[in-house]
Amino acid sequence: MAQAMFGAGCFWGVQDAFEKLDGVEETQVGYSGGKTDNPTYRQVCSGDTGHVEVVRVVFDEGKIGFGELLACFFEIHDPTTLNRQGPDVGDQYRSVIFYYDDKQKELAQAARKELDESGELKRPVVTAVEPAQTFWIAEDYHQHYHQRQCSI
Repeated sequence: MAQAMFGAGCFWGVQDAFEKLDGVEETQVGYSGGKTDNPTYRQVCSGDTGHVEVVRVVFDEGKIGFGELLACFFEIHDPTTLNRQGPDVGDQYRSVIFYYDDKQKELAQAARKELDESGELKRPVVTAVEPAQTFWIAEDYHQHYHQRQCSI
């Protein structure tokens, strides 16, 4: 199994999109990229920790490649808006790909560049590509939020 980590706005919808992909074995929502150990949702929302709401994706590379995860990532959010997705505003909603190895870094940079140069978007891509940092799992009530809300 391999892992990937993405920030693309509110992590609820991002998790929902990734867990529907064949080959994705597990997803967890959490926080990464900040300076505070074991941050809470309230701390992250304050904007003081520097964390991003992220989804950690565990996937079977025999069934789905990192490139396919990148394609999903770029489809489910607007990679041209800095520190916002829809009504959600703040650096915790920034667009970012956290890579775990050089191959993921190269693929992420190439996908970002290809999209930016494609002419499909009206503004430049602002998605950051950064080395993976500690993943801090979010509170239980955030895990699989969409799935639980739709089954009520």
